[in-house]
Amino acid sequence: MLGILDLLGTIGGNILSLPGILGLALGMMTRNWIVAAILGALVGVFETVVFAGFHLVEISSLDLAVAIIVGVLASSLGCAIRHKGATV
Repeated sequence: MLGILDLLGTIGGNILSLPGILGLALGMMTRNWIVAAILGALVGVFETVVFAGFHLVEISSLDLAVAIIVGVLASSLGCAIRHKGATV
């Protein structure tokens, strides 16, 4: 059973790792919301697989889900920053 501190650590680690930072950067590269969300999800999957050492047995479904959600949210935020910056 995953404790609340483990869950918060997983979320915070993903925000400060590749899905958060690279997702934000990739989202700022496009104005299309769907492309930004797909790129963020791909970064989340890529980060989880790489940090698991390319062993699919090592990947927890919760870690994968959190990485994908953080990647999608960060890339959507990056896309929103691009939209807002372009219209001002």
